[in-house]
Amino acid sequence: KKYCTVNVAASSEATHFTSVPKQDSWKLDPNAAYVHICSNETIGGVEYHWTPDTGDVPLVADMSSNIMSRPVDVSRYGLIYAGAQKNMGPSGVTVIIVRDDLIGHALPITPSAFDYKQQADNDSMLNTPPTYAIYIAGLVFKWLKAQGGLAAMEAHNRKKAALLYDYLDATSFYSSPIARDDRSLMNVPFKLRDESLDEAFLKGAQQRNMLQLKGHRSVGGMRASIYNAMPIEGVKALVAYMKEFEASHG
Repeated sequence: KKYCTVNVAASSEATHFTSVPKQDSWKLDPNAAYVHICSNETIGGVEYHWTPDTGDVPLVADMSSNIMSRPVDVSRYGLIYAGAQKNMGPSGVTVIIVRDDLIGHALPITPSAFDYKQQADNDSMLNTPPTYAIYIAGLVFKWLKAQGGLAAMEAHNRKKAALLYDYLDATSFYSSPIARDDRSLMNVPFKLRDESLDEAFLKGAQQRNMLQLKGHRSVGGMRASIYNAMPIEGVKALVAYMKEFEASHG
C-alpha cells in the first residue's frame, strides 16, 4: 500500500482461508498494473493448482514455497519471485523471473535492490552476492536434475501428499480443514479431533525425531511441511505414528 492503490480482487477470509477463490468470483480491474497471487500459502496449506487468466494484465506470483516442486509455464506470468529457503537452498537468495517489457518501470522511491533494471544491468551483482548460498542452490539444482527434473519431482511430491491426505480422509480422529481441490502438496495442516491431545501428540512426535509439527499460532493444530527434500520414508513414518497415536488415544 506504500507503492500503489490495492484492490483485493478475491479473498477466502470468510471461510478462514481454507480455499482458493474461484476465478469467476474475482473482481479484477482491467486497468491494474498487475495481479498478484501467492501460489502456495504455507500457514493454511492452500495451493493454486491452476494458473489464473488475467487477460492483458501481468500476473505476478510469489512462488517461494512451491517453486521447483513441479513444472510451471513461465510464459503465463509477467513476473515470478521466490525465496530460495524452501526448495532451492538456504535463505539469502531470491530468484526473479521477469518479462523483459516489465523491466524499467520502477518508482523513484524504489530501493535499488528491488529495481530490476539496475539488477539486470549489473548481472544481478548490484551488491555483493551471497556466494555460498548461490553455490548451495546450484548443488540443489543439480540434485533436482538427477532426480529426473521437475516432472519427476511433481510425481514424487504428489505421492507423498497423497499418503498423508488419504489417511486424513479415512479417519475421524484427525481432519484436514482445506478444500480438497486446493490442498497444498508442500504444507499439510491437520487437526486432532480432541485438541487437548495436541501436546501429547507433539511430545510423542519429538521422541521419534519428528520436529516442527506444531501448526502456525494463527490457526493452531498441526502442520507437516513436506518440501522436495523430505523423502517419502519421512511421510510414511509420520502416518505410522499418527495411526499409532490414534490407536492408543482414540
